[in-house]
Amino acid sequence: MEINIKTLQLTAVEAGVDVEANTTPPLPGESGNQLSQATVIEMAGDVDANSATLVQQQVLPLAQPGSKIILDMTKVPYMSSAGLRMLLSLYRHISTNDGRIVLVGLSEEIRDTMHITGFLDFFTSCETLDSGLKALKG
Repeated sequence: MEINIKTLQLTAVEAGVDVEANTTPPLPGESGNQLSQATVIEMAGDVDANSATLVQQQVLPLAQPGSKIILDMTKVPYMSSAGLRMLLSLYRHISTNDGRIVLVGLSEEIRDTMHITGFLDFFTSCETLDSGLKALKG
């Protein structure tokens, strides 16, 4: 399992959203058109009993009060029940802290499994990173 974490700064632009990668969060009041920050977590590989704990250990600390997190799962072909439990735990932790989480790029099989089990009802899911960022902005 490969995990890539980056922080994006969402800023208002005339016709839409401009996304700029930041290595450090901006100072409060630094930009008049600042909307918010989003943490994008790109995952690649199977999320199973071996990797779900690793994902949770790396992602849970990012779920600070009011955080906005996008899990980009475009490169995740398989998710076991351990992965579903990890997602539910992450959702509960984020929503308890008044944060938001969006899942992006779910494979058809993962989407079907989440739908059948009722897990999909807890999450906002989008096809692309751009649509996920817009969902967080709204």
